[in-house]
Amino acid sequence: MSARTALWTSAAGVTLVAVLGVLVAQGVVWPNRILAARHDVRGVDVSHYQGEIDWDVLAAQDLDFAWIKATEGASHTDPRFAASWASATETDLLVGAYHFMSFESPGADQAAHLAAEVPVTPGTLPPVIDLELYGSYFENQPAPGEVHAILDPLVAGIEEHYGAAPIVYATEEAYDLYLADRYPDLPIWIRSVAWAPRLSDGRDWTVWQYSNRDRLPGYGGVEPYIDMNVFAGTREELQALALR
Repeated sequence: MSARTALWTSAAGVTLVAVLGVLVAQGVVWPNRILAARHDVRGVDVSHYQGEIDWDVLAAQDLDFAWIKATEGASHTDPRFAASWASATETDLLVGAYHFMSFESPGADQAAHLAAEVPVTPGTLPPVIDLELYGSYFENQPAPGEVHAILDPLVAGIEEHYGAAPIVYATEEAYDLYLADRYPDLPIWIRSVAWAPRLSDGRDWTVWQYSNRDRLPGYGGVEPYIDMNVFAGTREELQALALR
């Protein structure tokens, strides 16, 4: 191979990698979609960042379920929750609410806040606790004991009020720090957008968030992308988790 050919080949390879990187960043190419396609039951999770949602349009995108952000900490309510909840529950989607857990307020207070904002509605999916690091906690991770002291009463409060165990959403980092080898009766929703999830303690996941770079018709907020998820089972099995 001549020096000129080698140089051209190297430049072409760099260009291809750069183009592929841009396509991945924009959500045009997403390797996990191939792996996630093995699962038939898929859905989204949304918050006010998706803005006003036309739930009839969104529900028509071959979706089975949606979890909607309701609350955060002990006092914040997502400004789009009430409107999205009212409209989403009129579609054929299986719908649930999720709570972003704060490390800065007691778990019992957070459970009470969720209960005040999300009605106990038979047929809806169980509430989700979103457990992930945020803000300064990326660098200063709370000790497991501190997190469990919040999470335990939050779980107990949800179970008492809604009559069902919550699902816990976690990043892989948060799972390893706070959930591995604990809470065996709680379904796990794992975020793994770069590869297929494999929980460090060998546990099976219930929901997998495989992409945070999809685009679907039906919403128009400041966030152009929407999170995509699959359920490890049939729609009937997901329906069986619904509140009674």
